[in-house]
Amino acid sequence: MTAAYLAKLNTEQRRAVEHGCGALDGASPLLIIAGAGSGKTNTLANRVAHLIVSGADPRRMMLLTFSRRAAAEMQRRVERITAEVLGAKAGPMAYALNWSGTFHAIGARLLREYALDIGLSNTFTIHDREDSADLMNLVRHDLGFSKTDKRFPMKGACLSIYSRVVNAEAPLGEVLGSYFPWCAEWEIELRKLFGAYVEAKQKQNVLDYDDLLLYWRR
Repeated sequence: MTAAYLAKLNTEQRRAVEHGCGALDGASPLLIIAGAGSGKTNTLANRVAHLIVSGADPRRMMLLTFSRRAAAEMQRRVERITAEVLGAKAGPMAYALNWSGTFHAIGARLLREYALDIGLSNTFTIHDREDSADLMNLVRHDLGFSKTDKRFPMKGACLSIYSRVVNAEAPLGEVLGSYFPWCAEWEIELRKLFGAYVEAKQKQNVLDYDDLLLYWRR
């Protein structure tokens, strides 16, 4: 298919955009590794649009990004490209792409729907990073770690360590040694703090940003 939007892509971008579109049911997976400024957002938006133009059902497509800004930008570009090709039909097709957003937003959406199946209440609330740090600090204070003779890591550092542990699925000691060596002497206390932090979240029916991905995986 020759289209104006494809002509604007370089050779590698076009290969990515057109991959598998000739045989949608039998297309193999495609991994693209690209650095900053290489046109990743534009390539993804063009690929989604080209899939729709090629006959793919947008209701069966999922488009995930790390930021809300990038998600909105990709949605806007998909709508523009499909409008160029499909005209009046483009609106309903692009609108049907309703599984588009950030990893965390899609995770939250799915968890609302399936929470009861994995032992969660579907009325859970979501803490942003600031809320999570405040809860970590409250637990830190309740355990007496805010009044130690030697200064205990602050709430932001504690949350960063916790997040690194759960996302990397790595032992606390390993994470401390590799990324937070100045906090290594507090390993026993941090282990206790993180356990109490998880208990506090469960009691309050709260999920933090890490939980949205971890529970989604579960």
